[in-house]
Amino acid sequence: MADVFVLLYMAHLLADYPLQTDRLAGRKAGWTEGPEDPHPGRHHHGWGANLIHAGTHVLVCGIALLVGVVALGADISPAGAALALAWIGGTHSLIDRRLPITWWLEHTGQREFLRHGGAAHVDQAAHLLVLLAAATALTA
Repeated sequence: MADVFVLLYMAHLLADYPLQTDRLAGRKAGWTEGPEDPHPGRHHHGWGANLIHAGTHVLVCGIALLVGVVALGADISPAGAALALAWIGGTHSLIDRRLPITWWLEHTGQREFLRHGGAAHVDQAAHLLVLLAAATALTA
């Protein structure tokens, strides 16, 4: 399980940082007023950028799973991989719209953390939980 998780995490880092353009990063959450928009994700803007970014995650994670099967001998079925990739893509898209992240921070007494850039940290923690769930399901 650890090998698959590390592969998925490396794929995540690649897709979230070197493979994400400034334009995608700036639009994927649906901000109309920039990162300080008090209601990210509630606007129709940015869905195209969001889906391109989530698709990049699916592609790179798919390559990582293929490496796991070929190079590491991971026992991952095609159906399991397809479900895991759908899970990763769908949740990545939702998390990056920032609605669940801002909701969490606003309802757990962390509004100051949100105001000072904390959403990015909670975003990454949510992505890690998704990847851990996928790796666990794939290797169970």
